[in-house]
Amino acid sequence: MARAVSNRRKTIATIVAWLVALIIFFPILYTVLTSLKTEPEAIQGFSLVPSFTLESYVTVHTQRDYFKPFMNSVVLSLGSTLLALLVAVPAAWSMAFSPTRRTKDILLWMLSTKMMPAVAVLVPIYLIFRDFGLLDTRIGLTIMLTLINLPIVVWMLYTYFREIPGEILEAARMDGASLWGEIVYVLTPMAVPGIASTMLLNIILAWNEAFWTIRLTTTNAAPLTAFITSFSSPQGLFWAKLSAASTLAIAPILIMGWFSQKQLVRGLTFGAVK
Repeated sequence: MARAVSNRRKTIATIVAWLVALIIFFPILYTVLTSLKTEPEAIQGFSLVPSFTLESYVTVHTQRDYFKPFMNSVVLSLGSTLLALLVAVPAAWSMAFSPTRRTKDILLWMLSTKMMPAVAVLVPIYLIFRDFGLLDTRIGLTIMLTLINLPIVVWMLYTYFREIPGEILEAARMDGASLWGEIVYVLTPMAVPGIASTMLLNIILAWNEAFWTIRLTTTNAAPLTAFITSFSSPQGLFWAKLSAASTLAIAPILIMGWFSQKQLVRGLTFGAVK
């Protein structure tokens, strides 16, 4: 009897999980199907039976330069991730293994910055970027993406580092390891799953960032998120072309997430079971 109840619960849980997954995946599926329609069909409204034409994709490639914003997205995502790790690893190490009375306050303060509406600081950020010549530059946008994702990176690395026994680092110090050697040769190899999942998450967040990329760039450093908005014009929205551009923008990050899902799950559960 108990086994039958347990099997019934597992079946219900599986069905609910599939329903949730389908609900989450449906907007992506609808975007892909809309991109395969002609423009008149896309304007007509909801339909899951497209004409399967690649006209919108051809237009996206011929009328817009897809490769340039794609490379901008790659450079900005990887650059901001590496810069964030360069800052976050020493910071998380310090707070995890040399905490002070204010460590938790600092962590909470860093996290609180993510609760602030981005539009509230748009004007001062824009003026600073203008005065330093960082508008529409890869360097400026890399710095911006690093700053907005840095609190999450520090928090994740701090959580992972806390699971590593401090006695291992003490033993390394007794063997004569320097501070740099302790971080690079002892701490980092032990926290590879956590660092890898942090990198993947930061790449995804940087790739999908739209608010700052649209407002701080125009053409030179515009990534794929800004590329999508170019299909909105005073004449209206071109739904099929907009969907095609959106599909091309999300496809690389979806493929990366699919192939790295095991590493991502492993990192997110790092230290959960002892």
